[in-house]
Amino acid sequence: MEFRFAKLTEYLRGWMGYFGISELYAPIPEVDHWLRRRVRMCHWKQWRYCRTKVRELTKLGTFLRTAISAGMSRKGPWCLSRTLATQSGMTNQWLKCQGLLSVKDLWVNIHYPATAR
Repeated sequence: MEFRFAKLTEYLRGWMGYFGISELYAPIPEVDHWLRRRVRMCHWKQWRYCRTKVRELTKLGTFLRTAISAGMSRKGPWCLSRTLATQSGMTNQWLKCQGLLSVKDLWVNIHYPATAR
């Protein structure tokens, strides 16, 4: 996942360098939500087995019953990346600590630099 985060960071910085001049803020939070959901899905697919999914979610702080119901689910990884179990374990703060950049933060830093605040 480290390589994936490194490439994603590189891509996001370039994307914001090009599209960051846009004054329209409306699609930015939507892109940010989609990106975090996609990263959660990648983690979910990487864990592969039910036992691993339950173990990793409980390590991240999800309740055991919620982790078991998500880990044993037959739904796909994209659907499960939006469940309570994955979002309570893989929080936005945890994803940030893993190295995921926030598109919102990049946009705000471009339009409202720290020297202007």
